[in-house]
Amino acid sequence: MMRTWTVLAAALVAAAAPAQTPATRPAGAAYALVHGRVFPVTAPPIDDGVVVMRGGKIVAVGAFGETPVPADAIVVDVSGHVVVPGFIELHNHTGVSLSELNDTVYQVNPEFRVVDHVQFRTKPMEVALAGGVTTLLTIPGSGSNMGGFGVVMKTWGASPEDVVVRFPGALKIAQAGNPERGAGEVGAGRMGMNWLIRNVLLEAREYHRAMERFERGEAKEPPQRNLRYEPLRGLFKKEYPIAVHTQWFQVVQSTIRILKKELDLDPFVDHGEWEGYLNTPELVKHGVPAALGPREFDYDAKQAKFLGIAASYYWSGLGGDDIGVNTDAPVVPQEELPYQVAMAVRLGLPEDVALKTITINAARMLKLEKRLGSLEVGKDADVAVWTGDPFDPRRRTQMVFVDGEPAYDAARDGLRF
Repeated sequence: MMRTWTVLAAALVAAAAPAQTPATRPAGAAYALVHGRVFPVTAPPIDDGVVVMRGGKIVAVGAFGETPVPADAIVVDVSGHVVVPGFIELHNHTGVSLSELNDTVYQVNPEFRVVDHVQFRTKPMEVALAGGVTTLLTIPGSGSNMGGFGVVMKTWGASPEDVVVRFPGALKIAQAGNPERGAGEVGAGRMGMNWLIRNVLLEAREYHRAMERFERGEAKEPPQRNLRYEPLRGLFKKEYPIAVHTQWFQVVQSTIRILKKELDLDPFVDHGEWEGYLNTPELVKHGVPAALGPREFDYDAKQAKFLGIAASYYWSGLGGDDIGVNTDAPVVPQEELPYQVAMAVRLGLPEDVALKTITINAARMLKLEKRLGSLEVGKDADVAVWTGDPFDPRRRTQMVFVDGEPAYDAARDGLRF
């Protein structure tokens, strides 16, 4: 292991003339990772591969000897290592102040937005990055029925503009459990919460349709601008999804019926425990994916055995392209996202699905698959170099690139896993 650090550190220093460390190299330099086992995710693995990054994007992926390496690229020999896309977390709270996750005066708060207090360059972000996690969906908590809009953000960057990938990232809805109240107001229980969800989204849909009529020239005057409903328009345009804190068999049913069948929006099941997988035929029929975690197992008292949650969805028919895994960080530490996948595999999820759950599948759920989630030309150069299989807890990251820049290097930054 010490030899690996030394070889890679030497390669980084020798690659530039005059010798420079990654931290001092000019922004925008081209990097070429060579001789690693490359997993593009959307294409077969490449045993002796090359990944070239420039200007924040991937510009070449292929076999060594067949893929040109630019003469000015900083070449890093990653022999004996695994090269994968940066991981995508679908349920995160550490990108904002944990004391600011909920505002529970009202049960539905579509106008709330976490982008106004995004935090970066914090210790949780640094450790997440060292764990190979490069993108987060940071969302409000589940203290409210509709907690507001989350933001898709990177774990590394020098400014908010660098960090934010897209806002709105997803609308956060919690359909049962945490937002249930005993005070007796509307929304104290599930019937009231479902009414509130449906009511506010129906009102927003009417507002959206009125704005569309004006934009098409069918109405002379626009409706009065409504900042409460304005961000919800993107849901009806299919620009971003709904992350639904939904679990239990009946609650997942409500997610499918209200948000997909009645309103034709794009939700994904988030959590999905406690026999939620029994709804898999309906999920498949209506094209609703599932991001599963932080629990990765259930105990089935009828069968007197533990069930892997992701495996239960998969073997019930959901399919390997529609399953994601998350941590609900800080419930499970963000850097343990690959351990969550390892647990899902140990409990029955096929190994050939594992890498997709936190790369391209997660990107699809966020509607960002054209930008994130795989090693393909034109996509963001978010790349992690691992000392072996990322889902083997004995392995760790050696280097992580975000937007084509070396954001973490174990030889330089000193974190050890």
